[in-house]
Amino acid sequence: MMNVMKKMSTGQFREQLFDLIDRKQHWATPHFNGPTATKEQLHIHFRQEYAVYIRDFSVLLARVLGENPPWDVRRHLSTIIYEKETGGLSLDHPHHELFLQMMMSLGYHRGDFREVALLSISRMYREWLDKLCHVEDWLISTANLTILIEGTSNDRQDVTHNRQAQTQVEIEDVILKHPLSMYHNLNPKDMDFIRVREMVEPWNRHIVYDLIVKEAVATGQQKLVLESLEEGLRMWLQYRDGIARACGLRKP
Repeated sequence: MMNVMKKMSTGQFREQLFDLIDRKQHWATPHFNGPTATKEQLHIHFRQEYAVYIRDFSVLLARVLGENPPWDVRRHLSTIIYEKETGGLSLDHPHHELFLQMMMSLGYHRGDFREVALLSISRMYREWLDKLCHVEDWLISTANLTILIEGTSNDRQDVTHNRQAQTQVEIEDVILKHPLSMYHNLNPKDMDFIRVREMVEPWNRHIVYDLIVKEAVATGQQKLVLESLEEGLRMWLQYRDGIARACGLRKP
């Protein structure tokens, strides 16, 4: 007999989302966040990340917004786009510009990020994201962009325990302990890209989980969301494998 998925409660569905995002961990991340990563390796890594989704994240969200999701979803997607493009809720600068400021402080050139040659697996991942936002139902696209791409394996802890926005002192402590500050002498004054994430993500993580859980009310919707996120996680892991290989790293 075919195994039919039963409708989950909102709590059960949220747990399934947490179980999936718990697995958003890549074997090469400790290297990139550690003292042995070279400037050349970080250059490869950051250029791919910028071109694949940091630069155009608002564009992807805008495509989903154009699919006319329910009002509360439209409102939150519009808020994210506004913040990403203007920094109007935080430091009054576009997030991609703050990222480039951080890159230049590391010794890279702005032009290095203007025309980025994507690795083949990076191009495949970006094409998958583009297709996701053009073809898929808004619920599937929103879940992948907000939960998977923006999320981390810390989501369960942060959302379950209702992590609040940090004080300025707490944020500066995060900055000083950041790998780029500790191991690569990145000037803290040029780390507003990290500051912004610490300022806006606590409230954002709660809202996106609440929205997805609220809107995926039918059994079929829950199933499609989870299946799409599984595919998205697989694509992301392959994408990160490609960056690691380009940096000369091999899985232990």
